[in-house]
Amino acid sequence: MKKYIILFAFAVFLLSSCGKQNGLADGYGNFDAHAEVIVSAQNMGTLEKFNIEEGDNIQDGQLVAVVDTTALYLKKKVLFKQSESVATQLKNINATISLQEQQLKVNQIEQERVQRLFDKHAATQQQLDNINGLVEVNKKQIAVTQTQKENIHSQIQSIKAQVAEVNESISNCLIKNPVNGTVLVKYAEQGELATPGEALYKVANLKTLELNAYISGGELSKIKIGESVDVYYDKSQTENYEVKGTVIWISSEAEFTPKTIQTKQERVNLVYAVKIRVPNENGAIKIGMPGEFRFINSNK
Repeated sequence: MKKYIILFAFAVFLLSSCGKQNGLADGYGNFDAHAEVIVSAQNMGTLEKFNIEEGDNIQDGQLVAVVDTTALYLKKKVLFKQSESVATQLKNINATISLQEQQLKVNQIEQERVQRLFDKHAATQQQLDNINGLVEVNKKQIAVTQTQKENIHSQIQSIKAQVAEVNESISNCLIKNPVNGTVLVKYAEQGELATPGEALYKVANLKTLELNAYISGGELSKIKIGESVDVYYDKSQTENYEVKGTVIWISSEAEFTPKTIQTKQERVNLVYAVKIRVPNENGAIKIGMPGEFRFINSNK
């Protein structure tokens, strides 16, 4: 009799332990990247360099691709030639203005002399009118030349803006990775023609993943954003790994259970989608793996 009591107690212990490990979860789903970034080309040209592969870990700011910049380089050379030509025009205009101002000073001195003579009745009205006319002509000539000079300055500023635009385009031909992460998909190869907006590769930080899971309407009141939950993923047929996760999103609308989600409930039941952020520092969790979670309070 004592032997049967011991066997019964041992069986209860095993059932209790198994229940803790393999009990029904509160939600089921699959793991996905927390934040995927699709990097695209910004300029048209041949991919002169593109030496990353799927699965590579790349750093923020790392140069991963170079688009051919030959056309931009030639355009920049043309702009430099235009800039030199305009600078020569500006130099000539400055010399013309200097000459006109000197002529104006001479005529203004002569104007003062004729005016004094006229006041003393030693010069005629015609002489005074002639010198006054010359002074006015000099002033208008200087004004016209100054306008030409302003136009030249406008051309110079326009060329500078074009050069800056070309430099920006050249900079955009140097494609740098925007985030620390792992290359998930590579859409192009070195030597291919890249066009603006064309996706080159997809990268994501796999140190943090998301469990996209579903819960029933009856359990909706048990979960809230920011709450910690226990997340499980397969270790073996009978055991799971456990990590702590944080609820970051809860759907406000119900939907039918997706066919990809295996639960103990009927598929026609309405469920709510939730997203749970899960740390993955060791990289053990892979995108697409099934997972489940349990409310910490319910475990207690």
